[in-house]
Amino acid sequence: MKYTQEEVMQYVEEEDVKFIRMAFCDIHGRARNVAVMADELPRAFTHGVAFDASAIPGFDGEVRSDLLLHPEPSTLTELPWRPHTGRVAHMFCDITHPDGTPYAADSRRILRDAAEYAERLGYAFSFGSEMEFYLFKLDERGNPTKEPYDRAGYMDVAPEDKGENVRREICLTLEQMGIRPESSHHESGPGQNEIDFRYSEPLTAADHAILLRSVVKTIAAQSGLLADFSPRPLPEHDGSGMHINISAKKDGGELPPTALIPGLMERAAEMTVFLNPCENSYERLGRDKAPAYVTWSEQNRSQLIRVPAATGEFRRVELRSPDSMANPYLAYALLIYACLDGIQRRLPLPPSADFNTFLAEASLLEGYRKLPASLAEAIRLAESSEFIREKLPAAVIDVYCGRKA
Repeated sequence: MKYTQEEVMQYVEEEDVKFIRMAFCDIHGRARNVAVMADELPRAFTHGVAFDASAIPGFDGEVRSDLLLHPEPSTLTELPWRPHTGRVAHMFCDITHPDGTPYAADSRRILRDAAEYAERLGYAFSFGSEMEFYLFKLDERGNPTKEPYDRAGYMDVAPEDKGENVRREICLTLEQMGIRPESSHHESGPGQNEIDFRYSEPLTAADHAILLRSVVKTIAAQSGLLADFSPRPLPEHDGSGMHINISAKKDGGELPPTALIPGLMERAAEMTVFLNPCENSYERLGRDKAPAYVTWSEQNRSQLIRVPAATGEFRRVELRSPDSMANPYLAYALLIYACLDGIQRRLPLPPSADFNTFLAEASLLEGYRKLPASLAEAIRLAESSEFIREKLPAAVIDVYCGRKA
């Protein structure tokens, strides 16, 4: 349900909401918030809530340290794990300077701008993420270990799959928050799990990705476990990705998935540092079904891009390189721009690579471009990209390319 300011005020009063979390993300996609009391909500809507940007890595320094959070009423949701007496609600916020001008490094606004740009051209994009994560045990002092919660494998069932009840609680909690997960199952690695979302419009999809990480970590902690979204927490086992499903309409009509592929392939390498932003990301790519080459194919899970077997509104492309260290707002924004770049320039669809890239002879792979093999290489490609400089603010590029903490 999408709320207005007036409906939010009524909801807060009628449902005994005492605290409202004003939520936002830093440049890296890490969730941040400040909680205000319910009677501060009118001021938050009218004037915003100030915070010290100098304390957020990558945000402005001490010289211009004051920024304001402006809650977006349509994103109101209750946090079900908090007490029902004196409830806690959550809203995502826009970030501005004190004079009201938008903050350039507000990644949620960057995605909104990308979606609005697409709409002006007659395009509407949808995204759905597939989020993988590991569950690890804690030691007797409550500190995290690298011991997986179970030794189950892909789509195993209980009792081998001990994560079944944890996933159930996660999905029920999301449902209480008005978020509908599509499916969940045990993944290939020991203690590895996956939760998938149905497609939604870009901003909602990114909001849901952020909330999922919070919910998973909260429910895991309540179960005496640690949820780990890092790309490759166990070197000897499968890495965890954030596969991104993309579909689009033009003037209300469905675009064929193949229309999106040329732009994605053209810009894949130079976007990689924003989709795979940490050193550990590159220990995953090129291993265990995580792509290394800029290729596409129907259904083939060894490719960067695959077109799953689906019909009608569920036709889409699946980008398999991103991981959950990515900021979903920046990732989805760049993917929108890349798809449109390919469409506007009428880039041809490259031939499909209908073979297993992990088992192929080196001679068969010689003609294909590779994704960056390291964070340093990904940074170099982003720094030299005119496309990246045009689509993202310099402040964001500086952070991801290591020029700003």
